[in-house]
Amino acid sequence: MQYRQDRYGNRLSILGFGCMRFTKKGNSIDTEKAEQEILSAFEAGVNYFDTAYIYPGSEELLGQIFEKNGIRERIHLATKLPQYLIGSRASLDKYFGEQLARLRTDYIDYYLMHHMTDVAMWESLKKAEIIDWIAGKKASGAIKNIGFSYHGNTENFLKILNDYDWDFCQIQYNYLDEVAQAGREGLMAAAQKGMAVMIMEPLRGGKLVNMLPQGALDVMKKSGRGWSPAEWGLRWLYDQKEVTVVLSGMNSLEMVEENCRVASEAEAGLMTQEDFAVLEEVKREIRAKEKVGCTGCRYCMPCPKGVDIPGIFRCYNAMYTESKSLGRFQFAQTVGLTREPAFASQCVKCGKCEKHCPQNIPIREKLAEADRALRPLPYKIGINFVRYFMFRKKRK
Repeated sequence: MQYRQDRYGNRLSILGFGCMRFTKKGNSIDTEKAEQEILSAFEAGVNYFDTAYIYPGSEELLGQIFEKNGIRERIHLATKLPQYLIGSRASLDKYFGEQLARLRTDYIDYYLMHHMTDVAMWESLKKAEIIDWIAGKKASGAIKNIGFSYHGNTENFLKILNDYDWDFCQIQYNYLDEVAQAGREGLMAAAQKGMAVMIMEPLRGGKLVNMLPQGALDVMKKSGRGWSPAEWGLRWLYDQKEVTVVLSGMNSLEMVEENCRVASEAEAGLMTQEDFAVLEEVKREIRAKEKVGCTGCRYCMPCPKGVDIPGIFRCYNAMYTESKSLGRFQFAQTVGLTREPAFASQCVKCGKCEKHCPQNIPIREKLAEADRALRPLPYKIGINFVRYFMFRKKRK
């Protein structure tokens, strides 16, 4: 197992165990199977385990396994504050106390503000006295490292990043999302600050393994590398020294074995120009089904009315390169649930964006088309309901 260091010199396995996708038995986690997978990964050198308050049963399961096997002091435990439920300092203590009890511990190694999508969410936490609260928890040793997980555009990521002295962050990043969400720009900005960067969705929830078009699989096979689609995705990430930990939601012993092998062999700088060319061809095969030829260059931004043009097009394309439900889910996550709305319906057809588009995309026309596909009536109602819950109904 390869290891990389955080800003304080802690050695973290470059493969982290994402604890959201355990196999279910009925409506509950298959605890026996999950324990086998966790211990197998631990024995192979994995020492970073990531969960969250809202992952059903996950915190309780980890607490039981780590206590039962006496390994709590030998691993780095990450969990997340449900920031979208926070309305006061008292609620900070409430949820944190619940998490410590579930995890059967008195400290958290890596604590994240969960699912930030824009800077307004961070400002809301500041009003709940989060900065003083963090300082107190760090001083007492209850929190060792503080960070945030992020789904949103690059601009808002950088604002949050630069507004506080974070220890680490967690971003969605893979070879298909190189310019989406925080993207490579966000990765580099965080690394330049000396922050550890944890990667989620390295394989798009398995989509870069199970949903690749045959043409992409053929390209990988012809390369002669003998790498599986998962290995291609993981090695692309490990090749970047700025990446600290890559999280994988492993739910089989076979997956644990393969991922641990790759994390034992891969190092930064080992991929060749030929390897990168293979992935460029793979991306072309994936994008052959796209509806809009947007490269995510962001020359069209900022929109004077706040429309997230590249974010909308990325989700619209995902409906056809992956699945309609996934594209709409990503839209809800990254566009629909930002505090300041960024919907295509806000477009006033001024045409400023089209003057700067290198691909000469008829942006105004395509935004209307994308909005119809991404926000049919049931989705509009659902997004509006969740927005109300997130931005108006805060628990005390």
